[in-house]
Amino acid sequence: MESLIETLLPWKAAAVAVWLASFFLIERLLPAAPYPESEDSAPPWRRVLRNAALWGINTALSPLIVIPVSYWAAAQGLGWRPAWWSGWGGLALDILLLDLLIYWWHRANHVVPFLWRFHEVHHLDRTLDTTTAVRFHFGEVLLSAGARAAAIVAFGIPVVSVLVFETLVLMAAIFHHSNLRLPEKLDAALARVVITPGIHWVHHHKVRRDTDSNYGTILSIWDPLFGSRSRTRRSLTMPIGVEGRRELPLPALLLRPFQSAKRPAPSGEKPAS
Repeated sequence: MESLIETLLPWKAAAVAVWLASFFLIERLLPAAPYPESEDSAPPWRRVLRNAALWGINTALSPLIVIPVSYWAAAQGLGWRPAWWSGWGGLALDILLLDLLIYWWHRANHVVPFLWRFHEVHHLDRTLDTTTAVRFHFGEVLLSAGARAAAIVAFGIPVVSVLVFETLVLMAAIFHHSNLRLPEKLDAALARVVITPGIHWVHHHKVRRDTDSNYGTILSIWDPLFGSRSRTRRSLTMPIGVEGRRELPLPALLLRPFQSAKRPAPSGEKPAS
């Protein structure tokens, strides 16, 4: 088992790196929406570096905290899983279960004020592209690792399933945050099964009623099932960000969750149609 995990870890890193680099390049060759100018007239590369810096912090934390926590949690599994919950079928069930749990965790990040303080850093980005997919406050990453550890212990999920799921989550996030120009029919067809840019862009719409919707990560079944799918259709001109908030420089983003500021109440603005 340890040899399999040691093999999976570098493959996971390589797969995500290639996927991210590919989408970063292609979305600039075939962008769906024009890249807006920054609010402070800073050059576009400064935003990319800001997002990359947040990703770099979290990448450094992964082997130090996130992976060890997952290893520990897997070793503490309650051991109630039946024999049939194993093999490839067990892996598929684990991914389905983890995707359902991450749906509810994502939803909690929008509902619980303490969690939103950290998750807001992800939403303050005024532009959506592949770099937004890896832009998270380190506090959210640590909180998510703790929540995932609780699920791993409760359901006895093996580390292999966790690593495969994390790889799929990162690849899915890069895809549905991307600014890649997709034919509408292809986006609509894929949206029957997985989260697409057409679905997730609405989640980043700078109107709170849309921001607080479309919480799915991999599969697109959870939002319709639990009544959180927005009726708003994506418009490439819809403003991106957080209602009542502006983008912040990197130091302010790192400090943001530790400042006492209530989330603005929703405005009366109607969603784009």
